[in-house]
Amino acid sequence: MASILNQTQELQEASKVLGHVRCENFFIFPGENTLSDGLRGVLYFLGLAYCFIGLSAITARFFKSMENVVKHSRKVVAVDPITKAEVITYKKVWNFTIADISLLAFGTSFPQISLATIDAIRNIGERYAGGLGPGTLVGSAAFDLFPIHAVCVVVPKAGELKKISDLGVWLVELVWSFWAYIWLYIILEVWSPNVITLVEALLTVLQYGLLLVHAYAQDKRWPYLSLPMSRGDRPEEWVPEEIDTSKDENDNDVHDVYSDAAQEAVESGSRNIVDIFSIHSANNNTVADTPPDSATKKGKAKNSTVFGIWKHQFVDAITLETSESKKVDSIYLRIAKSFWQLLLAPWKLLFAFVPPCNIAHGWIAFICSLLFISGVAFVVTRLTDLISCVTGINPYVIAFTALAGGTSWPDLVASKIAAERQLTADSAIANITCSNSVNIYVGIGVPWLINTVYNYFAYREPLYIENAKGLSFSLLIFFATSVGCIVVLVLRRLIIGAELGGPRLWAWLTSAYFMMLWVVFVVLSSLKVSGII
Repeated sequence: MASILNQTQELQEASKVLGHVRCENFFIFPGENTLSDGLRGVLYFLGLAYCFIGLSAITARFFKSMENVVKHSRKVVAVDPITKAEVITYKKVWNFTIADISLLAFGTSFPQISLATIDAIRNIGERYAGGLGPGTLVGSAAFDLFPIHAVCVVVPKAGELKKISDLGVWLVELVWSFWAYIWLYIILEVWSPNVITLVEALLTVLQYGLLLVHAYAQDKRWPYLSLPMSRGDRPEEWVPEEIDTSKDENDNDVHDVYSDAAQEAVESGSRNIVDIFSIHSANNNTVADTPPDSATKKGKAKNSTVFGIWKHQFVDAITLETSESKKVDSIYLRIAKSFWQLLLAPWKLLFAFVPPCNIAHGWIAFICSLLFISGVAFVVTRLTDLISCVTGINPYVIAFTALAGGTSWPDLVASKIAAERQLTADSAIANITCSNSVNIYVGIGVPWLINTVYNYFAYREPLYIENAKGLSFSLLIFFATSVGCIVVLVLRRLIIGAELGGPRLWAWLTSAYFMMLWVVFVVLSSLKVSGII
């Protein structure tokens, strides 16, 4: 990656919608220019797809580290009023709602946020904002709202109903999500058309803090700041316990700890999907008694096996056939799985340098994962510029489609896991609405703040938006189609009794409807930014 950083140069605008000059820029080697534009476009698209595979791999590690961060508890010492004895409890530091809006939504949206921020940093000194960041984030919002809802609605088993238990929090998140796109339209077309001022960028970022405060107030049912709505039938355990049958009952504590910790490094097969939603388990909220001696022994054992776990990450990275794949009877399926592991091997070997997630409550792995995600996002921006250069496709079109879908993959995985494992639809749908809010307030707000601050002090000028009309049109289309999506969710709640699941036929019809809305958004937005309509 360092060689890429050293050898790449600033790309110039060299393409238009109809007809384009030959692209003289290159990714790694100057000899790339001797290839035909068609072949280069195919190669760059394949590279982009491979980067998305890498994003999925490192995001899985990121989720696991985030889960460990959220599980962190603080020690609370109280005195029993009757026995006068000290009672030690352990309460989680993170509030469920705040964890959903901050760590969960921020984590699943970090590829888009990182891409937009890198695009802004590359654009420092320019009077016009880059197009990849805003286009990707608006396109990602559409991908989150439509395809991810389309997947989640059919995930529950036939006839199984999963509804939102805390409608008050969801409504708060939904209002702030809708307001984010209304606000973006106001600053692009009404307040200061075609430009972004320093005040507008700053207000955009600050509204994320207001969202956190309002959602927390609703969760705690603060007077005057919360909707007068009861929480509903919220289960005691948001995530049902899973029984791990792979362990021998006769295994000792040290073996259990090592196996549990080592599994954090395993990212093959179904175990590659990390259960980030166990943060909602009520069992993790409070520990009534002092931890037993066995827990202390487990902690020591885990500390003593940290380097063993780290070593296991590298061993797993170069292992092409896992024990699970060896159990598969079909030779063709085994070959396919081995080939997939071969594709993942370079990424897994690179990401094995991320320290184990059980160190420092996961914070070190959390930060390292962010750095790797930023690196991959930088390569993605380079490849996207080159694809636009050699094919003549408008960068906004690429952002609405390929970039939005690829960088939103973590959102899809996270919501799918929630829809499968959680007893309610709260986190599956909250992740969608919160991610959309984070996309605007942080993903667009922070990059624009970086550029507007520089332009204000360097030129005493605002930040100009080159294709503000096209972006504003996309916002209007998104707002109109999103209303259609929410109306269907409300109707499902009133008629079927839940937002997700239900009769198989109706679930699939709903899914098809959501996908149709996404196609409408992509087609109309692409035609507008390309100047065709």
